Amino acid sequence: MLLVANAVQPAMTGPDASLLGGFILIATLILLNLAVARLDTIPLFHRFFTPHPAVIIQAGKYLRDVMRREGVDLEDCEMAIREHGIDAVSDVKLGVLEPDGSISIVPKDADTGRTRHRVRRRFRVRD
Repeated sequence: MLLVANAVQPAMTGPDASLLGGFILIATLILLNLAVARLDTIPLFHRFFTPHPAVIIQAGKYLRDVMRREGVDLEDCEMAIREHGIDAVSDVKLGVLEPDGSISIVPKDADTGRTRHRVRRRFRVRD
């Protein structure tokens, strides 16, 4: 919505106050969004649009090069560690930056048994 509002603003306030120019900008942005959404359903293109998970904490130590490359700062990691009920990074077995931007933490004393987890559906299931 912000992108559409910023694109239409010059058509409303600029020297060219034509309504047609604003509609062309809106239609172009919507069509580009639909095209990217369609391409994202193709596995080859999906790899370009979705990042892979990145390990940022391993065996109780921060992987600072990976954190710097991914744009994650120390405060974000420490907040995620506290949210998972862990006191220090030395008690973390694994910390992963997920594709959705969240940080998953596995404590050192965690058993690696199967747990219940939420499954997100990306694609529509066709009948």
